[in-house]
Amino acid sequence: MTDMADSEIRLSDSVAHITVDGREVYLVGTAHVSKESVDDVRETVEAVKPDSIAVELCAGRHKAMMQKDAWKNMDIFKVFKEKKGVFLITQLVMGAFYKRLGDKLGVKPGAEMLEGIKQADETGAELVLADRDIQITLKRVWGYLGFWNKMKLAAHLMASVFTKEQIDESMIEQIKSRDQLESVMAEFAESFPEIKKRLIDERDIFLAQKIREAKGPTVVAVIGAGHVNGIKEHIQRDNDLGPLMELPKPSIWPKLFKWGIPAAVIALLVYGYIAFGARHSMESIWLWVLINGILAALGSAIALAHPLTIIASFVGAPLTSLHPMVAAGWVAGLVQAWVRKPTVADFEDLSEAVGSVKGFWKNSVTKILLVVVLANIGSSLGTIISGWLIVRRTF
Repeated sequence: MTDMADSEIRLSDSVAHITVDGREVYLVGTAHVSKESVDDVRETVEAVKPDSIAVELCAGRHKAMMQKDAWKNMDIFKVFKEKKGVFLITQLVMGAFYKRLGDKLGVKPGAEMLEGIKQADETGAELVLADRDIQITLKRVWGYLGFWNKMKLAAHLMASVFTKEQIDESMIEQIKSRDQLESVMAEFAESFPEIKKRLIDERDIFLAQKIREAKGPTVVAVIGAGHVNGIKEHIQRDNDLGPLMELPKPSIWPKLFKWGIPAAVIALLVYGYIAFGARHSMESIWLWVLINGILAALGSAIALAHPLTIIASFVGAPLTSLHPMVAAGWVAGLVQAWVRKPTVADFEDLSEAVGSVKGFWKNSVTKILLVVVLANIGSSLGTIISGWLIVRRTF
């Protein structure tokens, strides 16, 4: 315990008391899977009676945490349109991991944040959502990675879908001392040091500024213990958050590939027709159709999709591969959602479904997501292989 002599308040050692421009700020460093942290939040608020309570949440995460039935209202078609299939799978896997962890410890992950929200509601203190929007954080993490590091990171994420990591005591102790996002990305941060800058260091600055701007002479901030030192370093000065909200400029290379490959294939077909005649050109077209279609259909089949979905993948892939704005996976996913529309029970079962490989293939929602991802992978491979074969036979 730490003796706060100036006000004769005794607080937990996890609480850092600092003065910022004559205002009293109490940083409650929490572990996201610790019952003790929940008690620390409640006891600190009761002791110092703050005017504002800041929590390490953005508006999106706060909404998701407060709306228990959010999954039931998910628009699966909107997920396809906004190209968030892979992101949603990753989010589901992370959520399932933390649910298993919480079940093992007997405490809900994020319970200390919920306690902060509850205390703000009960005491009338102003609630401050102090974290940067998670979408901006993840886009900055992804956008500033080089091409090969993106491929490595994507491989790590995909592997995590099919690996059920065992939770033991050493893992629990490691996670209890970390920020929740940092815990999820810990393995990646070790492999990709540049991730730490976007995921941890930038958020230290952002959190510090939002806590600094909180109203009233007394502020309690509920934050991951891993952020305490970083916030103490930055909170004594005004920080410009503008640069931390900027999204990285998209690379020109994806656009070149997106538009360049279809243009090159069409140009090859036209050249083949002019140079070698209609038969040569038709043979190239059949190569394109069969290889694209078969591999996309194979991706859907691996996902155990409905036969109509597999047929749609075969028919759609050769066409969508020539249209940069439409993906084969979207077509396959929409057909799968039409023939096997998810039920409310499927959405309610999501957290359990993503806890095992079998669950991914059994649940209608996750099966649709698998269809999208695997059909896209098949179509992409088909584009590369058939395109290369057309080049070889033409030249």
